[in-house]
Amino acid sequence: MGNIIFKAFCLSVAGVTVTGCSKKEHEDNRPNIVFIMTDDHTTQAMSCYGGNLIQTPNLDRIANEGIRMDRCYATNALSGPSRACILTGKMSHINGFTDNASRFNSDQQTFISLLHDNGYQTGIVGKWHLISEPKGFDYWSILTGQEEQGDYYDPDFNENGEKIVEKGYVTDIITDKAIKYIDRVDKKKPFCLMFHHKAPHRNWMPAPRHLGIFNNTVFPEPQTLFDDYKGRGKASKEQDMSLEKTFTEDWDLKLLTRDDMLRDTTNRLYKVYKRMPEDVQRKWDEVYAKRIEEYRKGNMNERELVSWKYQQYMRDYLATAMSVDESVGRLMKHLEDIGELDNTIIVYTSDQGFFLGEHGWFDKRFMYEETRMPLIIRYPRSIEAGSESKALCMNIDFAPTFLDYAGVEIPKDMQGRSLRPVIDNAGKVPADWRKNTYYHYYEYPAEHSVKRQYGIRTDRYKLIHFYNDIDEWELYDLDEDPDEMNNVYENSSYGEVRKMMHNLLEKSQEEYGDNDPEEKEKVLFKGDRRVMDRVKTH
Repeated sequence: MGNIIFKAFCLSVAGVTVTGCSKKEHEDNRPNIVFIMTDDHTTQAMSCYGGNLIQTPNLDRIANEGIRMDRCYATNALSGPSRACILTGKMSHINGFTDNASRFNSDQQTFISLLHDNGYQTGIVGKWHLISEPKGFDYWSILTGQEEQGDYYDPDFNENGEKIVEKGYVTDIITDKAIKYIDRVDKKKPFCLMFHHKAPHRNWMPAPRHLGIFNNTVFPEPQTLFDDYKGRGKASKEQDMSLEKTFTEDWDLKLLTRDDMLRDTTNRLYKVYKRMPEDVQRKWDEVYAKRIEEYRKGNMNERELVSWKYQQYMRDYLATAMSVDESVGRLMKHLEDIGELDNTIIVYTSDQGFFLGEHGWFDKRFMYEETRMPLIIRYPRSIEAGSESKALCMNIDFAPTFLDYAGVEIPKDMQGRSLRPVIDNAGKVPADWRKNTYYHYYEYPAEHSVKRQYGIRTDRYKLIHFYNDIDEWELYDLDEDPDEMNNVYENSSYGEVRKMMHNLLEKSQEEYGDNDPEEKEKVLFKGDRRVMDRVKTH
C-alpha cells in the first residue's frame, strides 16, 4: 500500500524508469497509519531522546529510521483532554473535554471519522479514557477497569459493546489485539489503527518477566529533586504530587505484604494484586520483600527517604515501560513479516510527558518542560532517516497530519496544522511556521491540586499565568534556565520580553478562540467526576 509519492517515484525519475521498486496490486495506494500512544511515557525515559535511565531500542529504531520531534506539547497535559485534542484537532474548550471529569461527545468530527468516511478501515485497541463509546471505528476493544484507566493484570475490555476479561498482562494483550486486527483487515484498502497502551501509568506494575529487573540498579537523581521552589509562587508550593508528601506507601511504593493485604481486602493495592495468577503473586512477594524490609527498619532521615522513594519509583516505572518498547518491536516485526512495514506511517507518542522526580514531583499537569510529549515518526516513503526537528508542534496537529497523508481534505475548523511540511523536509522549520505553542489546564481543585493555568512557549521563552484561586505570572528564559528554576517575570531586564510574550499570548487566545481564559463568564471545570462518583457509592 505505498502512497502516491512512492508510486510516482517508482514510475520515473527525470523520465527514466527506476528499477528495484515494487508496487503491490492494491486498489488504494494510500499509506496505512499505526498510531501508538502510551500513557505518561516521557522523553526522559527514552534513549532516542538522550535519556540515561533506560535503553529503548525499538523506539530508537523509529527515531533512527524516521524523525524525532523535539518540541511537541500537549495543549492540556492530562490524559482524557489530550486524547480529545488529538482526535478532533481542536483545543479543549472547543472540543468540550477540558478535564477528566468530562465526557467526550463522540458524535463530533474526528480524524478517525473522516478517515473512515474516506475509505480507511479504522480500529482502536487499548486505552480510550473518554468515557463515551467510541464512534467512527470498524473495530474497538477498549479498557474499562478503574474508570477506563484499565488494569495491568487480567484486564477488563469493552469489545464492540461486549464486556470481556482477558487473561494476561495488559501490554501484551493489547499488542496481541493490534496484530490480530492488522491480520484481519482487507489488504486492498489502507487502515488506521489507534494502538494505545495503559503503561506506564501509575501505579506502575511491571510484566511478570520484568518484576525486580532493576532492584539492584541505582538511578541518577535529577538535579532538581530537592527543589525548594524559591522565587516561585503558590502553584509550585501547593501542588499535591510530590515524592515527599504525596507518594503513598501502599499504592505507589507497594509496601504491603500478602498478609497485610489479606487483613484489609478493601485496600486498593490488593484489588489489583488479586488479579494476578498465583505464580505471579509469589514472584511479586519475593521482589518487594526487600523493599518492605528496608522501609520498615525506619532508619532514614527525610532527605534520605525522598532519595529512597525516587529509586523505588524509577525501578517500577522503568520496568513497566520496558514492555512498551518490546511491544513496539513486536508490531514492527509483524508489519515487516507481512510486507507492510514501509507502507505504514508509524507514529509513537504519549498523551503527555511526566515528571520523573524533577522538582521533587511525579505526574504531569504543569506547563513545565518535563511534560512535553515524545513524538517519533517512521515512514521511509517521505521521511528522511535520522531527521530531527525543533519545530514547535502541539497534539492538535496530529489530526490534520494524518488527514494530509491520507489525502483527505483538512476541515477549516481544525485548529492544528499538518506537520507534513516539517517532517517531509528533514525536520526543517518552514518560514511561515508558528512562533509559539498554547496551553490551558483546567482541572482544579481536584486530584494533585495543580492550579489552573494557561500560557505560551516560544523557541526561547515561556509565559504562564496561574489563575482561579490565585493570580500569578511566571516567565522563563529557557536558554539560560532550561530547568525552569528562575522566574524572571518581575526582572526589569526582561521588560521587553514580558511585553512581547503578553502580546503573543493575546494573539494566541484570539487565534484559538479562548476568549474567556480565566473562566469568568463560563465555568469549564464543574468538579472532579472521580471524586463525585466515589461520594455517590458510599
